Amino acid sequence: MALGETRNGIMRTKSVEQSIADTDEPDTKLRKDLTTWDLIVFGVAVVIGAGIFTLAASTAGDVAGPSVSLAFVLAAIACALAALCYAEFASTVPVAGSAYTFSYATFGEFVAWIIGWDLVLEFAVAAAVVGKGWSVYLETVFNQFGLDVPTTVSIGGLDFDWGVVLLITVLTTLLVLGTKLSSRFSMVITAIKVGIVLFVIILGAFFINVANYTPFIPPPAPAESDAGGMTQSLLSLFGGEANSTFGVYGLLAAASLVFFAFIGFDVVATTAEETRNPQRSLPRGILGSLAIVTVLYVAVALVLTGMVPYTDLATQPDGTRATLATAFATVGVDWAATIIAVGALAGLTTVVMVLLLGQIRVGFAMARDGLLPKWLAHTGAHGTPYRVSVIIGVAVGIVAAFFPIGALEEMVNIGTLFAFVLVSLGVVVLRRTRPDLPRGFRTPLVPLVPILSVLACLWLMLNLSVETWLRFVIWMVIGIAIYFSYGRSHSVLGQRASR
Repeated sequence: MALGETRNGIMRTKSVEQSIADTDEPDTKLRKDLTTWDLIVFGVAVVIGAGIFTLAASTAGDVAGPSVSLAFVLAAIACALAALCYAEFASTVPVAGSAYTFSYATFGEFVAWIIGWDLVLEFAVAAAVVGKGWSVYLETVFNQFGLDVPTTVSIGGLDFDWGVVLLITVLTTLLVLGTKLSSRFSMVITAIKVGIVLFVIILGAFFINVANYTPFIPPPAPAESDAGGMTQSLLSLFGGEANSTFGVYGLLAAASLVFFAFIGFDVVATTAEETRNPQRSLPRGILGSLAIVTVLYVAVALVLTGMVPYTDLATQPDGTRATLATAFATVGVDWAATIIAVGALAGLTTVVMVLLLGQIRVGFAMARDGLLPKWLAHTGAHGTPYRVSVIIGVAVGIVAAFFPIGALEEMVNIGTLFAFVLVSLGVVVLRRTRPDLPRGFRTPLVPLVPILSVLACLWLMLNLSVETWLRFVIWMVIGIAIYFSYGRSHSVLGQRASR
């Protein structure tokens, strides 16, 4: 039996030793350039973005009211539980691929493929969604400086977003040229956006009116007509509630929505193979970046809802959504809108870059295992998988340029939460099956913490809409079809076992 083969068929697992051994293949070897600080920068870079500049305001106005700050806390707790599990796995299996690689070592090849396919929702689709937001802010920045330069133009009857194409092209080039260079770029841009976030918190604190915090959890709003109840959360459907707007159900729905703002901290785990001291640096990078952004998010939410009544942050009839700039304009500080727009532009730049990095590393790991075409895993002179980088960059650019993808935000959430569930369960499984493995970080109170992580993630998933669940099921069915038509027969692990 080949090294790493523990079961036959689709449940065959790839041992940790085999995963680590595969990282030394000359044709697919990644360069180890990253330090603890680089990982923290990547984590903060990818998390601070759309959530802090746009999502907090619109969620407060439409779903949760002032309790949006509590929604951030609930989402952060779920992330922290999952982060503890990611930290153990990443320090034990320092191999590119994150949840995909971890699942291969614990649940087997089929589940690994499922989670790899699922991660497309977290990384590639999220990169497209956030990239569209970047393009909108680019147009806003142009307008702030008196320039009327639309970033979306009509070509042959199709809307073409040249702004997002420009962004994806530049960022893909940086990622091809080297992960260390990408980290340095992220460090500069991240410093700018964190500075602007602190500016927003300090300036906004002078305009807080404590009366705006009452009621902290607004009473449930009357339900709007909804054919078939497709847009209500699964939990409210089961609970017999009409909708998920304000009230306790609104707070829970808000936690599921603002969870989008935390997405990406697990990208740090995808860089495990490129980290100089993964056993020490990965846990610090994952947990450190999550702690920093949680404090900033809660502070911004408290300032935002203290500045203006939550009703002033509701989405307008024409579909215009409130942002941080809306709150400052309401209190007469219009000039802050320019600073916020520049901060959002900087913030979203690094978010898209690190999401692309995560998708590229997952694709690279799957290609090295043969579940995707193996030639995609080739690394070039810069020590990066340039082939899969270019293909993913082109694919994300096309989707973002031509398709209206705002409705897919919840798809990103459900995909990420599903990955968190499997990683959390995987910690328990690997503790039982391989207690001998050296672990640079050990999740405390196992199995309690992993079980709490699973329950928290499932709870947030139940607060996503019915239509999101249906789309997720369809996406998974497509992924299963691809595995059985290609991945199963081309699996490197399967080919080793058949020799």
